[in-house]
Amino acid sequence: MKRSLLFIIVLLVVCTLAACAAGPNDMVNTNTSEGEVAGFWLGLWHGFISPFTFIVSLFNKNVGIYEVYNNGGWYNFGFILGVMIIFGGGGNRSRKGCC
Repeated sequence: MKRSLLFIIVLLVVCTLAACAAGPNDMVNTNTSEGEVAGFWLGLWHGFISPFTFIVSLFNKNVGIYEVYNNGGWYNFGFILGVMIIFGGGGNRSRKGCC
C-alpha cells in the first residue's frame, strides 16, 4: 500500500512539473513590424526592468515581460543575466562571520 501511494504521489509531481515546461517559441528570428529582432542587449535590458514590467503587465494587457521576437539563445542569456543582476545581489552577506 505504501509503495503504490508513493508511486502515485511521484507520478502526480512529475506530471505537474511536466505541465509547467515551456514550449517552443515560433517567433525566434522573426522580425517585428519595425523589422527588428531582439538580441543580447535588449534581453539584458528586459531582464533589468522585469520587476517593473511584471507589475505593469498586471494592469495592462498590451505589456509583456518577455520579447517573443528575439534571436534565441543570446536574448535568453541577456534576459537571465539581467534578472540575475537585479535579484542576485552582491553576495556580501555571505561573509557575515568572517573578519
